[in-house]
Amino acid sequence: MGECALDVKNAIEQAIANSSVFEKNEVLNTDYLPKGLLHREKQINSLTINFKFILTNPGNYSANTVVYGNTGVGKTATVRKFGENFAQIGRERGIRFVYTHINCHRHRTLYLMLMEVARQTKISVPNRGLSAQEVFKIIYDSLEKKDMYLIIALDEFDYFIGTSSPEDIYFLVKVYDELNYSTKRINYIFVMRDLNILSTVDKSLKDQIMKSVIEFPPYTSQELFDIMKERITNEKAFKEGAVEEEALKFISDIYGADKGGSGNARLALETLELAGKIADSENSLVVTTEHVKKANSQINPELSVIMDSIGDLDIHQLLILRAVIDLYKVENTYQFPIGIVEEQYKLVANELGETPRRHTQVYEYIRRMKLMGLLVTGQSGKGMRGRSTLVSLAFPVTTEVENIIIRKIQELKSKSEQTS
Repeated sequence: MGECALDVKNAIEQAIANSSVFEKNEVLNTDYLPKGLLHREKQINSLTINFKFILTNPGNYSANTVVYGNTGVGKTATVRKFGENFAQIGRERGIRFVYTHINCHRHRTLYLMLMEVARQTKISVPNRGLSAQEVFKIIYDSLEKKDMYLIIALDEFDYFIGTSSPEDIYFLVKVYDELNYSTKRINYIFVMRDLNILSTVDKSLKDQIMKSVIEFPPYTSQELFDIMKERITNEKAFKEGAVEEEALKFISDIYGADKGGSGNARLALETLELAGKIADSENSLVVTTEHVKKANSQINPELSVIMDSIGDLDIHQLLILRAVIDLYKVENTYQFPIGIVEEQYKLVANELGETPRRHTQVYEYIRRMKLMGLLVTGQSGKGMRGRSTLVSLAFPVTTEVENIIIRKIQELKSKSEQTS
């Protein structure tokens, strides 16, 4: 008997009607600007020190600062928050400040960048064939007429450096030398991922751009945990109690720079959001570690590499993975002290007729598998006696993965018996 045809409209309405773990999932989006910033106090302070003289001595000083760091370390959010609040403080002091944020990848030429500055500052530019330099002069003359000052943040400035002519770069950076303006009304924040691109520009330009440099280091595990917790608790991304703390801990341990991860908050938040959607698809009222693992396997482009890596392990490394999976299925938690993992590994090895390796070798196996992206390790915290290394899997426990590990163990065991 054939299957009944799916009533698509009814299926869609049913999915809409189902309960959700989310309250305001938009606060997890990559372009969302949070109400407050965490763990970027040092960078905000450095920006303030670099720019405060344009408040205390407006017109006599032009500030520019390079902000750099990897993707997902809070550069854009921090610069936008700083710029908007700094401009507001200036206006409260009677100085007409405007902050503009330009994405150099979206506005790919000096002309398009300056047209976007004009749009954001509500400066009228004639719609005819003007050069970038002419547009700049219109912007400056308007600022002069209105007695205004401008901070321009140029995001993805690496792209502008890599694609623009030396003349355009020179004009942008050396504008006051080029046009001989006496009043300094324009200030820059150059937002970059990599400083190495500056090796391609003239030394005098490089020195001008890098008068002040502020680094944004990758986030640690604890910092990522705090950021996700802030989005959940104060920004109301999820309903109250809808995300397990262990799920957040798992994400932060995967991506935390101190745990060998990228320190990328964007990826951490994307993983959290996808885990919530997976929980919804399973009609779960709570986001669990298993949902996070499934999300990580979809977001992590290296999962196929991880599965390939399993095929490169020796039998004792596979037995350690099998031991962690067995513990997970029995204990219903995801992190285990290394001593417990070692004891379970010995049981699994003995059952298979394999002589267990010694502690130092087991520790080395775990260290290697962490580097391969198969295991996550961390230190025990409150609620546990003493300090212990905790071990967990970096991938979700699925029947398919478990069967791959079991099959590989059997293959290696069979080969060993044939050669002995």
